[in-house]
Amino acid sequence: MRCSTISGLRETICPDSGLTCPRRATRGGEGINIADADSDEVRRYIIGAALRWMREFHADGLRLDAVHALVDTTAVPILEELATETDWLSKQVGRPLSLVAESDLNDPRLITPRDGGGYGITAQWDDDIHHAIHTAVSGERQGYYADFGANSDSMATLAHTLRRGFFHAGTYSSFRRRRHGRPLDTATIPATRLLAYTCTHDQVGNRALGDRPSQNLTSGQLAIKAALVLGSPYTAMLFMGEEWGPAVLFSSSARTPSPSWRLPPRRDAKRSSPSTDGMPTRSPIPKIRRLFCAPNWFGAKAIQASMPSYCASTAI
Repeated sequence: MRCSTISGLRETICPDSGLTCPRRATRGGEGINIADADSDEVRRYIIGAALRWMREFHADGLRLDAVHALVDTTAVPILEELATETDWLSKQVGRPLSLVAESDLNDPRLITPRDGGGYGITAQWDDDIHHAIHTAVSGERQGYYADFGANSDSMATLAHTLRRGFFHAGTYSSFRRRRHGRPLDTATIPATRLLAYTCTHDQVGNRALGDRPSQNLTSGQLAIKAALVLGSPYTAMLFMGEEWGPAVLFSSSARTPSPSWRLPPRRDAKRSSPSTDGMPTRSPIPKIRRLFCAPNWFGAKAIQASMPSYCASTAI
């Protein structure tokens, strides 16, 4: 469930309905009204829809997309309210229900129990673990990876992140140009509340070309990344196709079919993108049919013939 923008819902609602809030705009458009006038009904609708997925359709839980984009100034944030009602529903249906938040805030309150002053979310994604592993193994230093490879000491950064869960815990981020995060109490918050991964749809799809690690790294490097994730105390998550390294791109800029497919090819079939430390100076133009159809499993082949060690690691 997309709790940050709820893109599909926003396209079908009346501008005067009170569901949207122009003052809470996100990168995806007008924000959903969860904290302003007439927001009680909006929150009730969102929470009711979430509970229905778990109650009526027997979902074991929900992934809450980009919760860092939520602008919620209420005394009881909607995430805390949703977690409370999910726990209540879990008791009613007699089975565990989980909420997993995608967040880059490095704010442990998300996964801190409510009796400890937190929201009580089951778990959250941990991009710091991904960034630390990727930087140490791949050597990439551009963009937000710069924080994790500063002074060429990526191995020390990796060790610290694997021990503490968050690398940025109130420390300065050169990428954000400000302090970021707060410390995670590893003595009271189980490591299983953090998700560790070698790649995700965002970490692959938001790259200029949508290229997967298996298209740039050796099978040995891939195996090291898998071993670090699967051997850690954190909850491991695999990205679709990761276990066999398909030779297909996955670009976030072409997730949705577009009528513009019918337009004739343009001369500037590639759009410029900034070149930063080895990143390509060109990237595919968004929303073209070829890009949308690229992630095709049928007939796809592994990018490397020597994948047995990596496959063995991810097949545990």
